[in-house]
Amino acid sequence: MEIRQAKEKEDFLKCWEVVHELRPHLDQDRYLTLMLYMIDEGYKLIYVEENGKAVSVCGYRVTTMLHRGRSIYIDDLATLKSSTRKGYARGLLDWVLEDAKEQELQSIHLDSGHHRYEAHRLYLNFGFKITSHHFAMEIQSSTVSEHVTIDNLSEMGQD
Repeated sequence: MEIRQAKEKEDFLKCWEVVHELRPHLDQDRYLTLMLYMIDEGYKLIYVEENGKAVSVCGYRVTTMLHRGRSIYIDDLATLKSSTRKGYARGLLDWVLEDAKEQELQSIHLDSGHHRYEAHRLYLNFGFKITSHHFAMEIQSSTVSEHVTIDNLSEMGQD
């Protein structure tokens, strides 16, 4: 299994189908625009290809918080329904774990929808523990800034 990191617009477009299966509320333009902000914040998107098509993705970033120190937070982890049970998600988690060890981070965290039973089985078998409830409050705000475009992709996150 070969794992790659998305870096160019074409890579992010290749991952779109998998991301959209996990995040159906997004359209492709919003996905690409949000990706720009996220990359600038240190987000990495890694993926597995099968016959030239992305079939599994994992998006994560390093965070620092008082209660857990420096850690990795996994924002997105998904495999196309047609490609499950092939070890792709576990392979991506192995990659993230190695990245965390190389950076000498203290932990890896993620949130998962309560209905994603198969994913929960993977996480628990991998060694994750259920440690908290996640609370959220929606806030009405303006849309993502219009001045950011996908054409800026190669310029962002390159500091």
